[in-house]
Amino acid sequence: MRKRTASVHRTTSETDITLKLNLDGTGQGDIQTGLGFFDHMLTAFAKHSVCDLKLRCQGDLHIDAHHTVEDCGITLGQAFREALGDKKGLRRYGTGFDPRNPFTGEAYVPMDECLARCVIDFSGRPFLVWKGLDRLAYRRITAAEKSQDMSSAFRFGLAREFFQGFANEAKCNLHLELIDGGEPHHVVESLFKAFARAVDFACQRDPRIAGRIPSSKGKL
Repeated sequence: MRKRTASVHRTTSETDITLKLNLDGTGQGDIQTGLGFFDHMLTAFAKHSVCDLKLRCQGDLHIDAHHTVEDCGITLGQAFREALGDKKGLRRYGTGFDPRNPFTGEAYVPMDECLARCVIDFSGRPFLVWKGLDRLAYRRITAAEKSQDMSSAFRFGLAREFFQGFANEAKCNLHLELIDGGEPHHVVESLFKAFARAVDFACQRDPRIAGRIPSSKGKL
């Protein structure tokens, strides 16, 4: 059975990223981006998607975190597309809700007062739906919040840039929705974990369709 791994090195004038991915791993994350909270999110992603992810990023953090976060999403998407290959035998649709039903298509993850939902389809067609989060994306962060919780400085808009970059390069249909919640750390973490659970299921092999592409068109 083909190993589903990828190695990507992406360099621009803004970031230098090296990434190694094993879709059939054990949930090991080794992340260094220069952004502690972002490292925490990507480590949680590896853990809950049960993939092995090693990522190193040197970005222009003296300007902003934007380039680092967006480019890591782009590079991770490229790695997933490479590792998935022709997608034969792939479940394709992502769920972390009921593994007995491959058509459920949803992953719900609570984080204290927050509840997030993610649905993913490795369809070959990139699209991001970002629902229930715009009211928080441009919320002004107070000085007190920044001093109490470094994750507050991780703007919600940055999370969107990460997921948009991933969807574009992995060529997947990605729906993310905040159903309830408002505390910055909890919101972003619930999104990343819901994303991880959906990705985990979508990337599993379905023995019933081994060797076949899960599409009536015959191509994804």
